[in-house]
Parts: sequence; C-alpha cells; structure tokens
Amino acid sequence: MKSVQDVIIAPIISESSMRGVEQKKYAFKVQSKATKPEIANAVEVMFKVKVASVNTINMKRKPKRMGVHQGYTSAWKKAYVTLTEDSKSIEFFEGLN
Repeated sequence: MKSVQDVIIAPIISESSMRGVEQKKYAFKVQSKATKPEIANAVEVMFKVKVASVNTINMKRKPKRMGVHQGYTSAWKKAYVTLTEDSKSIEFFEGLN
C-alpha cells in the first residue's frame, strides 16, 4: 500500500487553480499510477478534510526546444479534488489568496 506522501506529489498553484479555492476545489500533482480512491484517501488524511469527488487528467508530454536541442517535458497526472460543503477548507491554499 502506498503512503499518502507518495500519492500526492505537490499542490498546483496557478491562476486557474486558485479560482476554484472559493468553491473548495483544489488541484494537485499526483503519482501517475494513483487511483481516485487513493487520491481521496490521501487528501483526507493529510489535510483532515472530507472529499466529495476527485477528477483526474493525464497530462501528456509536450515537445520543447532550447536552441538546437530538442526534447520533451515529462508526462504527469493532475487531480482536481472537490471537498464537501460541511468540510473545512485547506489552510495551505487559503494563505496564498
């Protein structure tokens, strides 16, 4: 079984993800093999909140160039976590607004 620190890699801090904080929707970079129940459990344990739903997106690799050198960014998985109405918000994201 994976530990909760292995499932959630990092929070995603961007303008579009911060718009969802008011509706208790948070974005995280997660392990590519993580399932929705594992992500929900990890968020509940780490932040002591109640999760209503989890939506995931597999972000594909993109070609990048730097001068004559070519390569690709890595593929990764993004999870949007929605909390229940009676759940408290995540303090980490509240301090960023």
